[in-house]
Amino acid sequence: MSWKNTDTRYGSLSITLHWLMLALIAAVYACIELKGNFPKGSETRDLLKQWHFMLGMAVFALVWLRLLARFAAPTPKIKPALPAWQNLPARLMHLALYALMIGAPLAGWLILSAAGKPIPFFGLELPALVDKTPKLAGTIKEWHEWAGVAGYWLIGLHAVAGLLHHFISRDNTLLRILPRRA
Repeated sequence: MSWKNTDTRYGSLSITLHWLMLALIAAVYACIELKGNFPKGSETRDLLKQWHFMLGMAVFALVWLRLLARFAAPTPKIKPALPAWQNLPARLMHLALYALMIGAPLAGWLILSAAGKPIPFFGLELPALVDKTPKLAGTIKEWHEWAGVAGYWLIGLHAVAGLLHHFISRDNTLLRILPRRA
């Protein structure tokens, strides 16, 4: 299989990035959900928050490679073609998912920056994006949490749509992004 997309199928780069991003996003959500099981100030809770941030920043870094891959090669055609009314919702869903993969991690970076906290990234410390402004940190945290809830819905709807295309519409939407079996 080629690393580049073709007219009929996503290439190995796009497929790998798609499923890697899913795994990273699932891990980001798992870290933040699990942290609530530990007392404030505990080492485990702090470690889960740190991993939540670092994995979120990995999503932020990889989304740019994913966008580059998306624009560098054709998007495989759906066969049979989608009904015209599905084109706009499909594009809006993809736009919303990309906005989530860029906006949520960027908001996290801004929260830590405005809170005056260190910004860890796998042994490195990222620079603050803004000066310490606790009120701004609180405001952005609300947006970040709202985006997190919206992300559950977006990802869920995206998965359901893929399954509906595969089992009900019987088109190649899901098959285009699945890894090929040997």
